[in-house]
Amino acid sequence: MRFSDQQLKSLNAQFKGIPPEEIISWAISYGKSPVVTTNFRPYEVAILHAVTEVKKDIPVIWCDTGYNTPQTYRHAEEVIARLELNIHLYVPRQSTAHRDVVLGIPQVEDPRHVIFTEQVKLEPFRRAMAEHRPDVWFTNLRKGQTAHRDTLDILSLDKQGVLKVSPFYHWNDAQLDAYLQEAGLPNEHTYFDPTKVLANRECGLHS
Repeated sequence: MRFSDQQLKSLNAQFKGIPPEEIISWAISYGKSPVVTTNFRPYEVAILHAVTEVKKDIPVIWCDTGYNTPQTYRHAEEVIARLELNIHLYVPRQSTAHRDVVLGIPQVEDPRHVIFTEQVKLEPFRRAMAEHRPDVWFTNLRKGQTAHRDTLDILSLDKQGVLKVSPFYHWNDAQLDAYLQEAGLPNEHTYFDPTKVLANRECGLHS
């Protein structure tokens, strides 16, 4: 089923204020091959916990750029073990050490930054989506993160028509802090995305 703009608008109005687990249950019942993506940035554990509470074995796609902080990698290992995630790891075809020699991390205004982003994030992500061919994609996008994300909603469609579901879209940090505290879940704020650098920049996955 392909949702029309009007159907999405109606569903988004209906789902605003609805608990995330109800939105997730609805999407799981709709989809035949759902996935959830993560990079273990701050508050990612919320979507991972919420989705796996509904569907324990859902494929969890992690596109690791190779440039995460030690704290993020330790956090990822803890969350993977605690939630028993069905993790599917995708990494760039070129090693970080090799790229550091021939390209490094170009500045955002450097034309080579486009090449860098393609290598470490976009190509692994396309590879992951091509292999899993999802019809439902859970993500933890939230309003206020970037100008583009402010144009989205709980439900949106990506360029390939995949239904993108962001159950915490209207939640703020304080609400998520309370959610994590109630569930006894860890969080990690020492995170770095080399393709974005600035928190309010898009990396290309959601634009």
